[in-house]
Amino acid sequence: MTTPERRILLVTHASRVEAQELAAAVATRLLASSIGVSAPAADLEGTPLAAVEGVEAVDETRHDLDVELVCVLGGDGTILRGAEISRGSGAPLLGVNLGHVGFLAEAEREALDATVERICARDYTVEERMTLEVRARVNGSEPFASWALNEVTVEKASRERMLELTVEIDGRPLSTWGCDGIVMATPTGSTAYAFSAGGPIVWPDVEAVLLVPISAHALFARPVVVGPRSHLAVQLLPDADAGAVLWCDGRRAVSLPPGAQVEVERSDLPVRLARLSHAVFTDRLVEKFDLPVYGWRGAARRQRAAEQVTARGEGPAR
Repeated sequence: MTTPERRILLVTHASRVEAQELAAAVATRLLASSIGVSAPAADLEGTPLAAVEGVEAVDETRHDLDVELVCVLGGDGTILRGAEISRGSGAPLLGVNLGHVGFLAEAEREALDATVERICARDYTVEERMTLEVRARVNGSEPFASWALNEVTVEKASRERMLELTVEIDGRPLSTWGCDGIVMATPTGSTAYAFSAGGPIVWPDVEAVLLVPISAHALFARPVVVGPRSHLAVQLLPDADAGAVLWCDGRRAVSLPPGAQVEVERSDLPVRLARLSHAVFTDRLVEKFDLPVYGWRGAARRQRAAEQVTARGEGPAR
């Protein structure tokens, strides 16, 4: 058997039968087009995808995957998993939304057949999204280092305890808060946890980092947007009686004792997303958040209204 010149990695929601059945259908279509298909070993155990002859199991902890594209079937959480698996490979991600909001997804379930055709034809563009590097320091050691596409959060470990921390930007202190935690997010993550915590929505092509306190008991606890080269640090007060949990994209976590410090800065390794359309981000916001736009009269609509009035001989439109 000859080795396919092209190969796609399929990533699915591990516990959703619908996602696994759709993945099997996608794999069958790709293989019929002489495109190799790989999948994480965990996605193949006892699933419909495992019954498709020719699908190759891969170790999702490896970062040297030789694939041209990662196709993800699921919601934003599954897409974040796909980004974690493919980090370092250079392969772009293309998400098909099977979840609720699906801000990171490029296509919906109803357009799956057309999406597969676009993949076969290599009919997509690629854009890069900035990511964050994060390090935790405890008593001079570095027990944890990771990265995030959406956000890095420092959250209180105990519901009954308030977290006490100081935030530092570019080596200078900003403020000390008693709070439930803090979110440090990319523009991509501005529509996720940072948005829920009261942060602004930032367009994906803006290079910036958001800092959003969570339920801070303070007069100054507003979201802050800093430049892409800024260095953020969160210091847990050493004499506090509450520890914290550091989360990266809600997937990778480590417990932090009082006195620990978390450092966040822009990563040199972006995530690459495959795009099927050139729709403006405003349209994505309106669609995903179901925003009301009744009464809007854009330039195109005004032009059409003017042409209709002129055709009827009623004079210029007002």
